[in-house]
Amino acid sequence: MENKNIHRIKTISDFHKFRGLPLPEHPLISVIDYTSIKHLDEKNALSWVLDFYSISLKKSSHTKFKYGHQECDFDEGSLFFMAPNQIFRVEVDKNHIPVNSGWLLLIHPEFIWGKTLAKTIKQYDFFNYAVNEALFLSPKEESTINSIIQNIQQEYQTGIDKFSKQIICTHIENLLSYSERFYNRQFITREKTNHQILERLEKLLADYFNNNNLEIKGIPSVQYVSEELNVSQSYLGSLLRSLTGQNTQQHIHEKLIEKAKEELSTTSLSVNEIAYTLGFEHPQSFSKFFKLKTKRTPLEFRQSFN
Repeated sequence: MENKNIHRIKTISDFHKFRGLPLPEHPLISVIDYTSIKHLDEKNALSWVLDFYSISLKKSSHTKFKYGHQECDFDEGSLFFMAPNQIFRVEVDKNHIPVNSGWLLLIHPEFIWGKTLAKTIKQYDFFNYAVNEALFLSPKEESTINSIIQNIQQEYQTGIDKFSKQIICTHIENLLSYSERFYNRQFITREKTNHQILERLEKLLADYFNNNNLEIKGIPSVQYVSEELNVSQSYLGSLLRSLTGQNTQQHIHEKLIEKAKEELSTTSLSVNEIAYTLGFEHPQSFSKFFKLKTKRTPLEFRQSFN
């Protein structure tokens, strides 16, 4: 049953109508200037779900953007990505009229069907980042992104021919590639903040592993870890790959192997007992996991200390 508090927008034309815009020049792709979008009032400031991709560079005063449980001010410009079927909400300050600038690129999945982009676009983790994990661009980076958007708009405004779709898809691929590069830069330049997340992750796993949680609750999931750290699963994975070369699951497994080695080398517990202590339901699963990660069985590792 459809939630009446969530407004689903199925087409780009419907989005244009809802935001008081003229019909799009192309039904499946549109670049919108934020200054041309009518202001939301209390009545229509509800939660939305779009059936298409959205990429936006927005600067806004007196506007809150909510995505899930995250909230962000757009007083500073930032690049934000959304895949289809994600819920978001715009809330307006009743006492001020918002002043927006920037652009919004809408891409319907039908536009990229049959193109390489239809598969590759799903590989970009930043479409699943939370709103407070947006990409903050330098002036030079913003200029690069803006020039690509201008090329996309110019191409579909010029007139559609057999080359148009591929050319536009190439521009979108360039936009996504540059965004990935700039995100990697952001991971580096925000080193203090990112290392604080890594430190919190290390403490979270250490506390979890040392308080008998493994035996009671099992091995912590990526979802559990990201929720405890208040970051999205995708952002945490990208951040860890940038800092350590491992994703979140690999990081959890590495800490689990360290704990297993500690138990095997410092206790007299049997391999079966250690397996249960570490949250494995079946000892053979633990032995297989340990050998996969270390190239040795638990017994072979233990014997190396005797």
